[in-house]
Amino acid sequence: MNATLHHRGPDDQGVYSETGVALGHTRLSIIDLSPAGHQPMEFGDFVITFNGEIYNFKALRDTLPGPFRSSSDTEVLLHLFARDGAACVDKLEGMFAFAIWDRRRRRLFAARDRLGIKPLYYQATADGLRFASELKALVIDGHPPLDLTALRDYFTYGYVPAPKSAYLGIAKLPAAHRLWWEQGRLSIERYWQPSAQIEYRDADVAEQALDELLRKVVTDHTLSDVPVGVFLSGGLDSATITYYLQHPKTFTLGFDVAGRSEADAARAVARHLGTEHHEATALGVDLDAALAAMPRLFDEPFSDSAAWSNLLISQAARREVTVALSGEGGDELFCGYPRYWQSVGEGSRAARALSAVLPPLSPFGQSMHRRARGGLEGYAARFSQLTLPQLPALIHPRLLERDYDDLWFYRAHWRPELDPIQRMRWLDIHTNLAEGLLTKVDRSSMAHSLEVRPPLLDHRLVEFALKVDPRLLVDREASRGKLLLRRLMGPRLPAGHLDRPKSGFGLPVRRWVRQNPQLLTAASERLQRAAILRRPLPRDFRRTWTMLALDRWLTSIGEA
Repeated sequence: MNATLHHRGPDDQGVYSETGVALGHTRLSIIDLSPAGHQPMEFGDFVITFNGEIYNFKALRDTLPGPFRSSSDTEVLLHLFARDGAACVDKLEGMFAFAIWDRRRRRLFAARDRLGIKPLYYQATADGLRFASELKALVIDGHPPLDLTALRDYFTYGYVPAPKSAYLGIAKLPAAHRLWWEQGRLSIERYWQPSAQIEYRDADVAEQALDELLRKVVTDHTLSDVPVGVFLSGGLDSATITYYLQHPKTFTLGFDVAGRSEADAARAVARHLGTEHHEATALGVDLDAALAAMPRLFDEPFSDSAAWSNLLISQAARREVTVALSGEGGDELFCGYPRYWQSVGEGSRAARALSAVLPPLSPFGQSMHRRARGGLEGYAARFSQLTLPQLPALIHPRLLERDYDDLWFYRAHWRPELDPIQRMRWLDIHTNLAEGLLTKVDRSSMAHSLEVRPPLLDHRLVEFALKVDPRLLVDREASRGKLLLRRLMGPRLPAGHLDRPKSGFGLPVRRWVRQNPQLLTAASERLQRAAILRRPLPRDFRRTWTMLALDRWLTSIGEA
């Protein structure tokens, strides 16, 4: 299991064992590079294996009696647990997934950070509990049967939502949850939930509070005994993070595809802020290589093609630094996506009428299905991979369990009582951010032994942002979001930088498939033989990467 996770910790590895118990760790040395930071680490009755960073560990250390043998945050966390037990997580500022074995009580405690930045999978078996940072460590002796409901969920969400994994019997510990295992009994509970109560309604007050908080949080995230850099795109979020640092190293990935590269804008920000700037260019994007990388990165189906871009920029940054800050979370906290000013509303009566008679997989049928409903179903229709009518039209009957709620994950976090913008922010933070975006960033960066930290997802900033009146964030008439962040950062960035259109790092998949149609045809045939699809994919099918990634993963595990 340790060997499969060498990429997450190439600097050291260790194993603790006693009768009936074994804990392993692979270490990426960031705080206290000496042998004193070796893990698993022991103190009194407790043994810890810990992944992540605790940014306030020095302040916590001052409250603990010790004695300490290292200057690591791991040891502080271990002592804090020895004093406070499970309540220790309430005091932590950082990103983390850890497990602590209580030798005297024969009990395991584990926890995952509030936003789900760091991963934790577990498998309860007849003879105990296994856990790891990635699925590959839990399936080294062969994978369990596939969870067909998880595969069905993939067609809706584009990922397998927590607490599920792609395999029966293996689960993800959800963000902001803690776990106990004792004598075969497993218990799990949520330990943190932010408030959605609006407190900031004055723009000047909110701007000052945001400025002060960013200054503290971004600085906290630079805590390290190794070099730290910043992923700098052409957007506002990464530029904001860069502004609050003193001449950092910045890294940008450019593309040779017109309209997709943000290198010029990033270079202008780097020059304006005086950073030590590094650029890498993805020449001739190899989409087949990108597809081939997905199974070993995620160990289960995952549909975001931008993972390839993250993989390339992480590879470039790792030549210079061990830690990189990134701007993930800014769009969810401060309303950067068009959906925040393009209200879902109640759906169109005309679209409902047309969707009832149009083929659900036709381009026009897909468009009408996505406009036909409002509320939760409207949100899901617009942002899920397949709409509810498309699922039975495309996927195999063995995946179509009767009375299955395909929107269960969205429904679990749907807050109809909230303001529409506030409701959408809440849903994004608790679903697609934790399970999609942060999964992508963690796997693609740790594949190159690079730790990526998202300062904007520090829980203190999340709690603040959810208290800001949406009217301070979104101007629907001007089709613009992030008003508060724009107001704060506009005078601090190059002229015109905030007027750039938003662009992402997705790959030109549909163009590539048009040039290589046999690729989708072959994938469609394999998915039909594997009883995943009930019919061939239409040539004009829009969710091409979703199917290609699923086919590659199933092929990699011998299921297609």
